[in-house]
Amino acid sequence: MPDVRINLTRVGVKNVKKLVEVSRPGKRPVIFISNFDVFVDLPGSLKGANLSRNFEVIDEVLQQAIDGEVSEIENLCSVVARKLLDRHEYADRTEVLMKSQYMVKRETPVSNTSCHEVVKVHARAVARRTFRDPIVRKSIGAEVTGMTACPCAQDIMRERAIYVMQDLGIEDEKINKFLSEVPMATHNQRGRGFLCIELDDDSHVKLEKIIQILKESMSASIYELLKRGDESYVVLNAHKNPRFVEDCVREVAKKVISEFKDLPGDSLITIKQTNEESIHQHDAYAERKATMAELFIELNSENQ
Repeated sequence: MPDVRINLTRVGVKNVKKLVEVSRPGKRPVIFISNFDVFVDLPGSLKGANLSRNFEVIDEVLQQAIDGEVSEIENLCSVVARKLLDRHEYADRTEVLMKSQYMVKRETPVSNTSCHEVVKVHARAVARRTFRDPIVRKSIGAEVTGMTACPCAQDIMRERAIYVMQDLGIEDEKINKFLSEVPMATHNQRGRGFLCIELDDDSHVKLEKIIQILKESMSASIYELLKRGDESYVVLNAHKNPRFVEDCVREVAKKVISEFKDLPGDSLITIKQTNEESIHQHDAYAERKATMAELFIELNSENQ
């Protein structure tokens, strides 16, 4: 018996490093370099939790993933959470957090040069014991780096360009045609977009789709390696598509409703965008957390 008999919300292990290999039919397995945090609740009547069971369950489920029995990392977390309830018979709640590095192979937009990009992947599952089957909620998310161009500074530079060209006697029609083809300079930010979707255990979203949504919601994608034509393409497209930090979050929300419209209304969406400013010493930040139903109502009322 413990000296002080109070319940503990979470007892477990943190920063358990594992190489996660998820098999795919007809393709090479997906490799995640991962850190696990694994917790159970502990009643006041017990002095401590048997933490070795946490390691046993993780290794057991990782082997199932290699064997093809678990195909998605959020499902991997939910399987671990369920098994922890079986192994810790005193626990009413288990929680598994998984933070991973995922290497994505990409091609540059013009020269089609092959390069790689590291994406941060977040997965989580919480299992709660009931009188019948456990209730499990899981989540899958990613953090992607991209580029944003500031609309405000671009408008200032546009006004300056119009003034100079008018002073040189250039006709307004030619000025407008030039500005429609060549976007004005502005300051840029390296943006970090985050999207996480929490859902029922029997629902599913594709990690690749989450990554794609984040990339398409900034001004432009960035690449580890760029040839001259690629660099021109990236810079031009970023300046043709300037976005504030708020724009990025709203664009992600719009794409989530479009791409995942079949998800249950209580699926919880978390969107975050951090832009590392180039002409300021601070970062710009925006966030939205809402259910699918809430976002759907807002976006549809906007279009009416």
